Amino acid sequence: MRVPAGFSVVTPYLFVNGADDYLGFLAAAFGAREIGCSRAPDGRIANAQIDVFGVTLMVSEASTAFEASRAAFYLYVADADAAMAQAEAAGAERIMEVADMPYGDRQGGVRDPAGTIWWISQRLTDAPYF
Repeated sequence: MRVPAGFSVVTPYLFVNGADDYLGFLAAAFGAREIGCSRAPDGRIANAQIDVFGVTLMVSEASTAFEASRAAFYLYVADADAAMAQAEAAGAERIMEVADMPYGDRQGGVRDPAGTIWWISQRLTDAPYF
């Protein structure tokens, strides 16, 4: 089996309204970096690949054939409080306050402008998750 460099066997793929603005949000909120982008003849994003902390995420402009989709991501960061503040400053809505969780993560949650939920977590222990 062949998987392109930078991709995993399962790669998250989002269809969003306002894909150009959404890529800007991801860059501001999480430091996402564009890897590549192809555009439809009308200039809308047909497929963009971005790197978020070493993970490839694919984003396309929603259409009548491929409606906007929502998802939830569990994102590990070095500092949950700082990452939450950065995401909020970029336009995310806080949906859960940052707190220490019984499973060893310090975690908060935001909803981004496309409606995607990001659980922003900082691992506090080397113990297994369960």
